[in-house]
Amino acid sequence: MTQEAATIEATTVEAARAADPARWQTPEQRAARGKAAREAAPRSSHAWFEPAAHRPDPVQVLEGQSATRVPELVPIRYGRMTESPFRFYRGAAAIMAGDLAATPSSGIRAQLCGDAHLLNFRLLASPERHLLFDINDFDETLPGPWEWDVKRLATSLVIAGRANGFTDAERAAIVLATVRSYRESMRRFAGLGNLAVWYAQADMAKVQDALEFGQLEERERRRMSKAIAKAHTRDSLQAFDKLTEVVDGRRRIQADPPLLVPIADLLPGAERDVLEGELRELLERYGRCLQSDRRALLGQFRIVDIARKVVGVGSVGTRCWIILLLGRDGEDPLFLQAKEADQSVLAPYAGGSEYATQGERVVAGQRLMQAASDIFLGWERVHGIDGRQRDFYVRQLRDWKGIAVPELMSPTGLLAFGEFCGATLARAHARSGDRIAIAAYLGRSDTFDRALATFAESYADQNERDHRALVDAVRTGRVRAEQPAAAAAA
Repeated sequence: MTQEAATIEATTVEAARAADPARWQTPEQRAARGKAAREAAPRSSHAWFEPAAHRPDPVQVLEGQSATRVPELVPIRYGRMTESPFRFYRGAAAIMAGDLAATPSSGIRAQLCGDAHLLNFRLLASPERHLLFDINDFDETLPGPWEWDVKRLATSLVIAGRANGFTDAERAAIVLATVRSYRESMRRFAGLGNLAVWYAQADMAKVQDALEFGQLEERERRRMSKAIAKAHTRDSLQAFDKLTEVVDGRRRIQADPPLLVPIADLLPGAERDVLEGELRELLERYGRCLQSDRRALLGQFRIVDIARKVVGVGSVGTRCWIILLLGRDGEDPLFLQAKEADQSVLAPYAGGSEYATQGERVVAGQRLMQAASDIFLGWERVHGIDGRQRDFYVRQLRDWKGIAVPELMSPTGLLAFGEFCGATLARAHARSGDRIAIAAYLGRSDTFDRALATFAESYADQNERDHRALVDAVRTGRVRAEQPAAAAAA
């Protein structure tokens, strides 16, 4: 090897070590790094939250997001967010991202969900058709301080508990159990090998067995069993029955404006044909990012209809299309969802994405954090829709998905759910972050747990103030809110 080549190799190795120190250190060195981080950010310091003196107006933050969204759909977003502090919180990830950036950090990073509120943890299907409990939404995913996800999850539980009328002690117990579950799970993952962490997953059959010996009331055990059974029915066939109809002998997506509008009803003929052509091309090109076997499977289906769909709370107004495809015959459906991907709300504070497109950012983060991902998950960039360049990611519309209903949970039920969320988030972070350093930072005591119980209550207060600010903005006419009849069920 020449001197020049040796110098280049040494420089490359040093750069790799700087980018990923855990890869080059012993477990003991990684644990020491975690413990040392307590000096810069003591675990008890995470209890602190005080809004910054020059904190942006929360309504202005929302308006900034709305500026790039479909104008006629923005009032639906505001309508949903004004319904309650919990609904507001679901759409306020951008507001909280700015607040989290000013809170203490251990300096240890992991791939973040970016919007880890409790309703983004749900039942999902693995490609092997096992029902798993995992994180679902990755629109905001990006590497960042692992504490941010834990704080957003803990706060969502407090806000849900307040909505249910739980006492201060009950809410504190829920957060303490959730964060303890995260901490103890992370410590367990720290002792496992890399492959064991990668293969870890929460199979719902095992979870259900464990709950039989827990403290849940009988009615909540029955409710959970029903939710698991219902999740198995939430697939393309169920969506096919619910969302489509036969018109003039042809299967079509059924209109439910403004929440679901077939492309044939959205634009006049010439404009519709152009948009439909662009969306068909999007789907055809996106298939190239799939594994070859899945690309072959996708090729066995043909597009029969497309519609614009309003989804979620925070995502309302982003461009989202559902695409009906048919396979073997008219009763063999596949529903795909192509959802616009914009810059993560974390990016101004955690740094930009390493990926060329925002769609790939979402897909890469989802594949890294989930135990098993949708076989049709992929991305594509489009240059013609609305005359602008837009990024999309694609996934199945429904694939055995089951969502929690916190309004129906007792304190013990929400506590058990929080424990599952905490363990799931720890597993997701352990796949990308330095699990040994994080575990060492957290330690065996409940210092961090108690700090987050305090933080979550403080931030829930801030969330209520921000919710009132939006309600006042609607009342004064600063922004317009709209609540379609079907919106409450979304």
